[in-house]
Parts: sequence; C-alpha cells; structure tokens
Amino acid sequence: MDHTSLREAIIGAARALQKNRLGTGTAGNVSARVAQGYLITPTGMDYEALAPADIVSMDLRGRRAEGDLKPSSEWRFHQDIYAQRPDTHAIVHTHSPYATALACTRQDLPAFHYMVAGAGGASIRCAGYATYGTQELSDHALAALAGRQACLLANHGVIALGKDVGAAFKMAQLVEELARQYLLSRMLGSPVLLDEAEMDVNLEKFRDYGKH
Repeated sequence: MDHTSLREAIIGAARALQKNRLGTGTAGNVSARVAQGYLITPTGMDYEALAPADIVSMDLRGRRAEGDLKPSSEWRFHQDIYAQRPDTHAIVHTHSPYATALACTRQDLPAFHYMVAGAGGASIRCAGYATYGTQELSDHALAALAGRQACLLANHGVIALGKDVGAAFKMAQLVEELARQYLLSRMLGSPVLLDEAEMDVNLEKFRDYGKH
C-alpha cells in the first residue's frame, strides 16, 4: 500500500472509533508502519477534519520525518511496539467503554470465552498504570503485549495490534466486545473460566483461522 492510501486508511480507522463506540472526541489514536518508521494520527485534532497530509510521519528515534503537526501524545508506545514487534504493522489505541471500565479495575480479561484466544493467549493482560505518554507506560504496555495482539492499559484503555490497519481495528473491536460480555456475565454471577488445556486447543485452532 502506498503512503497516500495508508494515510487514508489511518484516517478511516480514526473516524470509525467514535462511529463504532470505541471512543469519543479525539480519544484514541491509530498508526501504521512504513519502511523508515511509522505514520500516526496527530494530537488533539478532530478526526473528521483530518486530511492525508495531517498524518504525522515519524522515524524510529521519536523524530518527525515530515509534517508540521505534533504526533499523538502516545507516539512513544507506538514507536516501541514497532521496534520490538516486527510482526506488527498497525496499532489502534482506544478508550472503548467496556474494556476501559475493566481496565480501571486493573484486572486481566480471563479465559471466560474461547475468543479470548483470538488475541494470542489465555488472557488479555492489563498493563500496569503510568501517566499517559510516558516511557513507563510504554514499558508496561510492552510487557503486557508479550505474546499477545492486545492488552488493557490500567485506568486508561486498550492497545490492539495487527498486520494492517483493518486487522488492528478488528482486534480493538474484539477486545471491546469480550469486555462487554465478561462484565455482563459477572453481573449474573461468577463466569466459569476455560482451563489451560482448552485454551491451548483454541490457540492452536486460531493459528489457522481464516487461512485458505
């Protein structure tokens, strides 16, 4: 995908956050890997007003490669994830309501449903709390994402990874829906968790899911 198309895909995903109830206003951000770094949404700008030229180009040293706007305040964890995770080509960060509500309890999303395995493990971990935009937050996020495609951020929101912008967005949607189902099940009682052996079976099945 050329850079113009990639910028348009980032804008489309950013605008879809509110439309899909994954955030309000300018909450959340979207990025995608490019050859020498990554492209990311600018800080504090109305997503409906974004044009392709507004998407900020960053190198992997935290410097703007091109553009006059400042990158998202969360650029640091985007950068660190791309540096550590060569399998990741896009990141969607949300403040989606159900997942964020769970993150505010600082609890992992456990194996209450087999689809938890869709995020790469037997749970979706909750990263430790740190002030937004800091190296400490990035470090916590990297630890929680080890072997995973998503994590919660304590008192904050969600990070979802993908092979492209569409896949990262779908991962963010999955985390939000699972969090919704988990919180509803907790209202009815104590959810029965799947054991490690069953989750291992599901993880293996997801390795080939959607492949033809």
